[in-house]
Amino acid sequence: MPETYLKRKIDGYLHSWKKDPNRKPLIVKGPRQVGKTESILHFAEDTYQSVIYINFVEEPKYKLITENGYKPEDIIRNISRMDPSKRFEPGETLLFFDELQEYPEIATALKFFKIDGRFDVICSGSLLGISYKRIESNSVGYKMDYNMYSMDFEEFLWAKGYDRAAIEEMLWHMETEKPFTEAMMRGYSDLFLDYCILGGMPAVVREYIERNTFEGTLDIQRQLLEDYREAIRKYADGMDQTRILNVFEQIPVQLAKDNKKFQISKVAKGARFKDYRGCIEWLRDAGIINICYCLNFPELPLRGNYDDTKYKIYVFDTGLFVAMLDEEAQEDLRANKNLGVYKGALYENIVGEALTKSGYGLYYYKREDSTLEEDFFVRTKEALIPVEVKAKRGTAKSLRTLIKSERYPDIQCGIKFTGGNIGYSDGIYSFPYFCAFLLKDYLKRASALFDKQNLL
Repeated sequence: MPETYLKRKIDGYLHSWKKDPNRKPLIVKGPRQVGKTESILHFAEDTYQSVIYINFVEEPKYKLITENGYKPEDIIRNISRMDPSKRFEPGETLLFFDELQEYPEIATALKFFKIDGRFDVICSGSLLGISYKRIESNSVGYKMDYNMYSMDFEEFLWAKGYDRAAIEEMLWHMETEKPFTEAMMRGYSDLFLDYCILGGMPAVVREYIERNTFEGTLDIQRQLLEDYREAIRKYADGMDQTRILNVFEQIPVQLAKDNKKFQISKVAKGARFKDYRGCIEWLRDAGIINICYCLNFPELPLRGNYDDTKYKIYVFDTGLFVAMLDEEAQEDLRANKNLGVYKGALYENIVGEALTKSGYGLYYYKREDSTLEEDFFVRTKEALIPVEVKAKRGTAKSLRTLIKSERYPDIQCGIKFTGGNIGYSDGIYSFPYFCAFLLKDYLKRASALFDKQNLL
C-alpha cells in the first residue's frame, strides 16, 4: 500500500513557482528528513511529463555529468549516456538534483539552465548551510531559495483532517478577542500536546496518523536523532565533531534551567567560548538548532542590535527535543501529560520553533541590573512587540514593565502565550500556546491596531 502523502506548505509555493514565466532554478534547503524530496517528487509527478531525478548520494556516478562543462547540452548528453531511458522534452521536463550537499558544483550549471530556458531545475539538500557559500558564489543571481522545515502545527492539523476554514476560524477568534469554546480549547490543546510530543518530522507524524496511536513513534524519533549524530560525524569536516555533538546533547539540560542562556562552560570540563564558537554556527547552518540572541536593548531595529556571545539554543523540532529527554521525563509527559522541570523549556522551544517557521529571527532580552527578562520579540512596521511564554499561570511582570516603562518607547503592548484561553488586559493580548503558529498572520491583520497603539 503506498504511503499517504502529507500535504505541506511547500506544495502551494512550488505551484506558484511553476506558474511564474520568469522562474529561476530553485534550491530547497532544510534539515534532513523534513520531507523535501517527497514533496518535490509529489509536485513533479503531478506537473511534468518527464522527471529526471538524480540523487548524488545514491548514485555518485552522476557527479561526472559536468566533466565536459556546465552547459545544459553537455549535462543532458552525459545524463542520457548513463541512462538512455531518461527523456528530455523541452518545456515539459524537470531536472531534480537531490542531495546537493554531496555535489555543490552542480550549482554552477543553474546559470546556464536559466539562460537556456528549455528545462526547469530544482535542487535540494540538507546541511546546505555548511557548503552554501560555495553554492551561492556558483549561482548568484540565477536561483531562488526556499527554506523547508519539519511540519508546523497547521500542517499537523491538515494531516488530522482540518481544513483552511478551521484555521481561519482560529484567526477570527484571535482578531476579535472572542475566547474559544470549551470544546475547542480541549480539542486543540489535546492535539497541540500530541504535536509537542511527536514534533513535525513526516515519518513520525505519518506513523501516528496511520496507527492512530503513539506506537513506534519514539523509536522513529530516536533513529532520526541517531541519523543527525551520524551526519555531524560525516559532514563536520575539519571541525571537532565531539564538540559539536557535546553542544547538541547539552541543549535539553541547559534549557531545563531557570537561566536558559546557553553556557559553554557547562558543556565539558574546561570548555571555553572561543573553542566552541564555530560549533554553534555549524549546528545552526545545518538547520539542527535555532539560536535566540540576547538584545543589547529592546528597541528597533532588531538586526544588529544583539550580543552574539549571549544566546539560548533550541532544537529545531520540539518532538526531537522531547525524544532527547531522560526516560523519567519521557514517561511523565506521555503518561501524565506533565513535564515537571522541562515544562518551561518545552513551551519556549515550541514557540521559538513556530516563530522560526513563520520567518522570524529569534531575540530575547535580559537586563543585567534587574530580574527583567523577556522570552522573544517580534515587530510590525512601527512597533516592537515582546512575546512571553508562560508555563504556569501567573503575572507577566517583565512584560508589564516593558509596556508601562518610559524606558522602552518602541513597546506599547505585548503578547503572552499560556495554557489558558484568549484574553486582553493592560496592553497584553493572551493566546493559547496552540495559536503561536498564527502569530505572523494575526499581526499582519492587526498591525494597524498595534502600530496605532505605538503612535498614541
